[in-house]
Amino acid sequence: MQLDMAGVADRSRALDAVLAERHSCRSFRDGALPVELIDEIIASAAQAPSWCNTQPWQVVVLSGSAVESFRHELYAAAETDPHAVSFEAGAPRYVGQSLARRRAAGWALYEAVGAAPGDRAATARQALENFRFFGAPHVAIVSADASLGAYGLVDCGGFVSLLLAAAQARGVGSIAQAAVVSRPEMVRRHTGIPADRTLVCGIALGWPDRDHPANSFRTDRASLDELRVHRGSPPEETR
Repeated sequence: MQLDMAGVADRSRALDAVLAERHSCRSFRDGALPVELIDEIIASAAQAPSWCNTQPWQVVVLSGSAVESFRHELYAAAETDPHAVSFEAGAPRYVGQSLARRRAAGWALYEAVGAAPGDRAATARQALENFRFFGAPHVAIVSADASLGAYGLVDCGGFVSLLLAAAQARGVGSIAQAAVVSRPEMVRRHTGIPADRTLVCGIALGWPDRDHPANSFRTDRASLDELRVHRGSPPEETR
C-alpha cells in the first residue's frame, strides 16, 4: 500500500508536539470543564490497546460537591497522619536512578515555588497540595479489573498515558497522582468502586493556571541511548 508520506509526517509532528508539551499540571484555574469535554478525553484514551482486548480500565469522575467532599477529607487525613497510606497496585520503592530522578523532579518543583532546601515546612505544604489535587475542579479515579493482575495494571498505564495526552491536545491540564488513591477505604466510600477492582491512580483535570510558578518548570527526559538497546543487525530498509 502506498503511504502518503507528507500526511504521515504531518501526523507525526502533531503527535510529537502534544507529547512534548504535556507536563504535570500543579495549579489549576477556577472553573469546571464541560462534561462533554471530559467525556471526549476519556473516549480518546479508551483507544488504548489491551491484552486480549480486555479493556480493564474504568473511570469514576468526581466534580462539584463530590470532589470537594473527597478533597477535604483526604487532605485532612494526610495532614493528620501522613504515613497512614496503602497502595493497592503496590507501594513504590525508589532506588538508584529512580530515586535520583524523583529527587531531581522534587527539587525542581520546590525551587519553582520558592521552597528553599532544608525548609521542611515549605516542602511539606507543597507536598500536601497532592491531597487537594492542586486545586483541580475534577479528579478521575482509575481502577483495573483485579482478576487480571499485573497485565491489567500495564493496560491501565497505557490508558492513563493516552488520557493525559488527549487532555493536553485539548488544552486541559492534568496530572496523574498515586497520592489520590493512597487511602483505599476512603476512595471507595466516595466513589463506590467495588473491591474486585484495583485502585490504580487519580488524575486531576482542569484548566491550567499557566502563570503559577508550580507550572513553570519541566522535568528532563532520559536520552535515547539510556533507554534503548539494539541487539543484532537491523534489517535493511525496504520500500
